[in-house]
Amino acid sequence: MIVHIDTSALVDALTGPRRSLDTLIGLVEAEHRIAISAPVLYEWLRGPRTRAELRAQEELLPAKDVVVFGATEAQLAATLYGAVVRPRGREIDLAVAACALANGAALWTLNRKDFHDLAALRLV
Repeated sequence: MIVHIDTSALVDALTGPRRSLDTLIGLVEAEHRIAISAPVLYEWLRGPRTRAELRAQEELLPAKDVVVFGATEAQLAATLYGAVVRPRGREIDLAVAACALANGAALWTLNRKDFHDLAALRLV
């Protein structure tokens, strides 16, 4: 299975006490293909990151392999935006969801409520 990692899970796995690192390792050990999308990389990079955190991200999920947010994903995100109640303020989450959906991936997030109304999206 392909699993896209949401920013919440990435931050929790690679920063501070790294509470979700074991879950990330478990996904890799279960031979899931893990990836991050361009919107997640954007959110990750804009946060206050240490050099060690950036190195860890680059070793596990190299920026060169990021899942693009292209025309297909943009169209899908716009469709999702029009389909959900109260989409304002959820633009990045909808872009993250669109990337996962367009690539046939599940999404690992720690903020399930941000995606609760996207029935087609498989959450880990």
